Amino acid sequence: MDTYVGKLLGSINKTRKDVPGGLKRLHMDSWEMGAQNWTGSFRLAFIKSRGYDPLKYFPVYSGNIVGSLQESERFLWDLRETAQELILKNHAEQVKAYAHRHGLSLSIEPYDMNPTADLRLGAVADVPMAEFWSKGFGFNSTYSVIEASSIGHVMGRSLIPAEAFTAQDNEGWKQHPASMKNQGDWAFAAGVNRFVYHTFQNQFLPDSLKPGATMGPYGVHWDRNQTWWPMVNAYHAYVSRCQYLLQQGRTVADILYLTPEGSPHVFVPPSSALRGDTLADRRGYNFDGCAPAQLMKAHVENRYIVFPSGARYRILVLPESETMTPELLTKISSLIGNGATVIGNPPNRSPSLIGYPDCDQQIEKIVREIWGQGQLPETQETKRYAKGIIIWGEALHKQQDHLYPHYRQTAEVLHKLPLEEDFVTTAPVRYTHRTNGNWDIYFLSNTSDSAISFKAAFRSVKGAPEIWDAVTAKIKQVSDFTVTKTKTMIPIALAPYQSCFVVFSKENRNRQVAGLHETQHQELLTLKGPWEVNFDPKWGGPEKVVFDSLSDWSKNKLEGIKYYSGIAAYHKTFDFKAGKPKGETYLELGKVKNLARVSLNGKVVGVLWTPPWKIDISAQVKPGKNELTIEIANLWANRLIGDEAKPDDGIAGGQWPQWLLNGKPRTSGRFTFTTSKQYSSDSPLLESGLLGPVRIINESINVKKEVKPR
Repeated sequence: MDTYVGKLLGSINKTRKDVPGGLKRLHMDSWEMGAQNWTGSFRLAFIKSRGYDPLKYFPVYSGNIVGSLQESERFLWDLRETAQELILKNHAEQVKAYAHRHGLSLSIEPYDMNPTADLRLGAVADVPMAEFWSKGFGFNSTYSVIEASSIGHVMGRSLIPAEAFTAQDNEGWKQHPASMKNQGDWAFAAGVNRFVYHTFQNQFLPDSLKPGATMGPYGVHWDRNQTWWPMVNAYHAYVSRCQYLLQQGRTVADILYLTPEGSPHVFVPPSSALRGDTLADRRGYNFDGCAPAQLMKAHVENRYIVFPSGARYRILVLPESETMTPELLTKISSLIGNGATVIGNPPNRSPSLIGYPDCDQQIEKIVREIWGQGQLPETQETKRYAKGIIIWGEALHKQQDHLYPHYRQTAEVLHKLPLEEDFVTTAPVRYTHRTNGNWDIYFLSNTSDSAISFKAAFRSVKGAPEIWDAVTAKIKQVSDFTVTKTKTMIPIALAPYQSCFVVFSKENRNRQVAGLHETQHQELLTLKGPWEVNFDPKWGGPEKVVFDSLSDWSKNKLEGIKYYSGIAAYHKTFDFKAGKPKGETYLELGKVKNLARVSLNGKVVGVLWTPPWKIDISAQVKPGKNELTIEIANLWANRLIGDEAKPDDGIAGGQWPQWLLNGKPRTSGRFTFTTSKQYSSDSPLLESGLLGPVRIINESINVKKEVKPR
């Protein structure tokens, strides 16, 4: 640490937590190194930890059986546990202590060929961290998001970052904020509340050489050389608002899945507890995973399993496992005895040689106390034990789903307690819920590419609801809602992949309006051609051209437009004669490839990067003549493809080109330069430009019944 990190620390100012910026954290990335199970002093460490000498069992390392198969397997369990303890103590804890000595925190991505149980390693971190790759552009590591969020929730970590949107060589600058929104919203709903973009590449080459440097073929290329970077702040504002809200309070989850003891182990929840495939969303009863070592710190309050962090769960679900240590089973017995509800079948024996065979007798004794004697009942049965409940039976085993009962069985138990689902709708909407004593925040996201209108039930009655739009920063009071003793029902409309926050606060006593609330849309004006369009000649486009109608750049006859990548400005003058209509006036752009910045009468109104492609112009539009400019940014692919038809003057044989090294002008005629080639001249071009239709519309709310005090 001193040889590498120490040199860095010695050359910068001392880290201060109260000063923004600077070095704040050390980070352990995903493991990717497989298992280690021997060092020169491992035998002594094993004796100290497990209480017996492993010498007798060394032949087991080579696959031989010593004593019996069960005895050998128990030794291997002890071996892996010892290796895990040493890695946690001598590696992760040491890095954490080093970080703290220098005023830094430690983040860990605790997964990928890890010799410890993922949840155990991640629990060492000040900041548990996940990783997810862009869907369709690489590996599926979304399970790590469930793991990191589980660690953070159980331990009360307010910050759960993710190495976000990484990709491999088929990404090729294809992604942009709109294409990433659905997956980003999935990550927010899954528990991530800070994106660490992979990759933000140092662009050390001149600005004339774009897209510039890459990290080989990897990454979403999140840097100033992107075509749309001058407009990206609007997306960053959305992400920042979401992340801030999702770092408040604590996450609400009802189900706690206990992982088996032992290592290595990856926590995988029942697939039935999720909807979807790669971007799988939680069902109405949310859940977290918990390592046995974490559970040892839990207690019971009012039938909830509660952790020192404040995290609380209504039900504990045991893994389908034949083994459990007496220490863990004793803890579970205590939780049930104090009022917890637990689902799971009993273990048969201890996994370890420690205290063998007495350890198995201890297991048998505790099992008899909790579950009783005899075989598993054929049906699912509920049994009281002291103040709590144990639910068990052959039915749980038969419908096993990744070591756990099927979600439906767990949900039925919760429903009978009774506990309603936290969020209910039939629409394709994902959610997450954060809370404190005075408020509830629900994040919702439309998972489909179609506009939807739906009714949703929220398990909150903390005041009247509000809808917060993190894209526009607008807050809308909701008046068309109904309330029961335990839940609030609200009608909601979302555009394709649109998201919102639904906020309940005891301070908000907004009145309820009974009856039908309709949003009325009125088209005021359609802006048809011609349009004057200005491209940037530095990137091969014509400085000025007239489009008779809105069309796709990639289908244009002019090569300077067909292969253009960058920003082009559309200009139009129009007369507005609608006066001052009731409600709000919007400019609606129709189809946009890929971002748009709107200016009206010399003032920038804002940037559009996601559906709905409309922006409020109520304050800027005026009666009579109006001057409109719409700047459109597309992606790098088309210019890169067009340049592939020209002589290749880029990197060859791992060497920089001589013209670059010698500061000479290029002669190839290429406009782009990059360190990673990802296209050929026959690669398909991407749709680009403003495709419309462009309209001015009015929106107003019509209420058909009288106001009724709540």
